[in-house]
Amino acid sequence: QLQFVESGGGLVQPGGSLRLSCAASGFTLDKYGLGWFRQAPGKEREGVSCISRDGGTTNYADSVKGRFTISRDNARNTVYLQMNSLKPEDTAIYYCAAGLHIIALAGLRCSPVYFSSWGQGTQVTVSS
Repeated sequence: QLQFVESGGGLVQPGGSLRLSCAASGFTLDKYGLGWFRQAPGKEREGVSCISRDGGTTNYADSVKGRFTISRDNARNTVYLQMNSLKPEDTAIYYCAAGLHIIALAGLRCSPVYFSSWGQGTQVTVSS
């Protein structure tokens, strides 16, 4: 069974930084497209950033471009999300996910429908 262990969430002041990590167990991440998604209270889950299987293609939601960076370390079986210049509107539960759909593998579109395996989520709160 595919499992993830997410870490790195927490409370941070506006303008601060956090680095989320998502380590896989029971499978190797190098076969999957990977993504980070978030869900704020009362809102739908949205794609934040995704990365192709080979790491050569990334995409970002417009709201996080220039502030967030996704990366993957297949040797460590881990995907990361570096979040800088955080804003209160970034507050949400953040989920990592893996997908075998061709769209996910190629990193073409960061939509939850293309990802089938999900982490348990980690809370990120940006507040002064």
